[in-house]
Amino acid sequence: VRTDAVDYVVSYQPSTYKAIYIMKINNHERFNRLPDAFLFDTDNTLYPYDPAHAAAQQAVREKVAKTFSISPDDFDKAFKEARTQVKMRLKHTASSHSRLLYLQRMLEIMGLGSQVLLALDFEQTYWRTFLSNAILFDGVKELLDDIRLLGIPTAIVTDLTAQIQFRKVVYFGLDHYFDYIVTSEEAGFDKPHEAPFQIALEKMRPKGDCIWMIGDNPVNDIRGGREKINAVTLQKVHAGVEVGTDINTPDATFSDFGELRKLLARLGSQQ
Repeated sequence: VRTDAVDYVVSYQPSTYKAIYIMKINNHERFNRLPDAFLFDTDNTLYPYDPAHAAAQQAVREKVAKTFSISPDDFDKAFKEARTQVKMRLKHTASSHSRLLYLQRMLEIMGLGSQVLLALDFEQTYWRTFLSNAILFDGVKELLDDIRLLGIPTAIVTDLTAQIQFRKVVYFGLDHYFDYIVTSEEAGFDKPHEAPFQIALEKMRPKGDCIWMIGDNPVNDIRGGREKINAVTLQKVHAGVEVGTDINTPDATFSDFGELRKLLARLGSQQ
């Protein structure tokens, strides 16, 4: 079913038909041609972040509790305070997301000093568990194959430090799919600051000014992409994602990367 603003598919359910929301285009005039470049966020855009984070945090919680014979609640309290202090001190920088700094400060709050070996061990537990529980959304690689066949340059624009983001890209097997990557560590600022977006464009050198920004965060990805580089913004929505409204409203929302493939195919057939 197609309306002026919304695409739907209909799937059969026993004794009834149920319309399933797939893609909503808010600004049709921004989708009249193929883009000159694609920018992608990573976390919670290419894969669901929350399940991986929950499993990783639980693994660290259990290890710390066992190591120091403390309760999980004591861990949670110390970790929360450590995270808050690190973020207040470092604000919107890549290192403000550092699990290593959170864990170091947590140990200090617990009265144990920095304990660098343990901090490193706990951090490795976190990321090892995180990656083993991180699964790409269906259709990501197929979409990137389509984009590559169209000859459109791609870049990842992501917060956090370079090393772990590089590890994620390699773990997912995406290192040969993207032309460039820009982390907030390289840029010096998290999104929605203009630096990450501008550095990506400087690297890509697109032939035109039609840039598509695909992300999940209504402020960092959607408003940031639109305000800083006038990007066409597409928000990936799934459980736990808040759809942008007002100044954070995306040009389109989608839940399935297959719908982006259909949109690209439709635009490609028109050119």
